Amino acid sequence: MSSVNDYAGTYTIDPAHSEIGFTARHAMVTKVRGTFDTFTGTATSGKNLEGAAISVDIDAASINTRNEGRDGHVKSADFFDVENFPKITFTSTSVTAKGDDELEVTGELTIKDVTKTVTIDFEFEGEVVDSFGATRAGFEGGLEINRTDFGLTWNAPLKTDGVLVSEKIKLNFDISATKNEA
Repeated sequence: MSSVNDYAGTYTIDPAHSEIGFTARHAMVTKVRGTFDTFTGTATSGKNLEGAAISVDIDAASINTRNEGRDGHVKSADFFDVENFPKITFTSTSVTAKGDDELEVTGELTIKDVTKTVTIDFEFEGEVVDSFGATRAGFEGGLEINRTDFGLTWNAPLKTDGVLVSEKIKLNFDISATKNEA
């Protein structure tokens, strides 16, 4: 496999072959998983990650937990308030190789007009030329955030003990990106 340092160019996230998802603990005993179905993003880099930059825009209203009622609640002012804050964004401030097949991407994550610096570790899954002749690279990564840091504070106490929705949320990225032809 090649090194992440070997690649140069501009890549566009292929949303049909990528997933941006999350996991939250529900009622302290189980997990709810969901995805954002609409997003765009690009990554640009010179050799050895010179000038590397990554940006992602997520349509907050595209949340999909496979439960229409829950999705409606999460879109409401109790959580994302998608009418006033329609986008979740990430813009990198640094991209660093950690060996040949790992990247450490630090940047600004904005949810509900609150911006925090986060670091996402990505594993490079490889690069291929697909059946349509497009150069395609794959990355998988994730991080854990505290949703209350981003103004997502709604919760409900449980009768026994604890709360309905965990503060800790795991974000997962399974990214397939195609290289833009010059």
